[in-house]
Amino acid sequence: MKKYLIVGLGNIGADYDDTRHNIGFKILDYLAKDYDVSFSSDKLGDTATFRFKGRTFILLKPSTYMNLSGKSVKYWMTKEKISVDNLLIVTDDLNIDFGTIRFKAKGSDGGHNGLKDIQEKLNSNVYSRLRFGVGANYSKGRQVDFVLSKWTKEEESILIERLPIATKSILSFGTAGLKHTMNDFNGK
Repeated sequence: MKKYLIVGLGNIGADYDDTRHNIGFKILDYLAKDYDVSFSSDKLGDTATFRFKGRTFILLKPSTYMNLSGKSVKYWMTKEKISVDNLLIVTDDLNIDFGTIRFKAKGSDGGHNGLKDIQEKLNSNVYSRLRFGVGANYSKGRQVDFVLSKWTKEEESILIERLPIATKSILSFGTAGLKHTMNDFNGK
């Protein structure tokens, strides 16, 4: 049985609900709802598990706050004996148009503190990531305020269409592999 650790990045607490920086949590919540599973509080995060096409998907929303996400990721990879090849990090990205998704197999942290901590804890920048574009509609030097702000009503209505595509791409990652998923979903 192949197991996959799907990590949605975000910050815990009501103040961060429905913010751009928490798109990783939002995508995992949508996926869990699709498969009728609930998150339970666990060590260093909230987890939910479901099976799909002979694979086990372990969804993780770290409770360590964004900047310390690597601690949770490393713990759960070790606990569940999951190789880095079966790890997917779901995160926000300012450099991609709103609603667009892009998979990458490796790369820099791009100034994202959650990815930076994961790379430090894994001692590698070679791990799969699903980057969800949150756009760049902010004034120079105001990117922190932008990612920590709530979605607009217009963005929320578009998210309703985009979330199912993101969740289908996660299932594809686990069943068809990264390369195939990149070909099918990048830029969508």
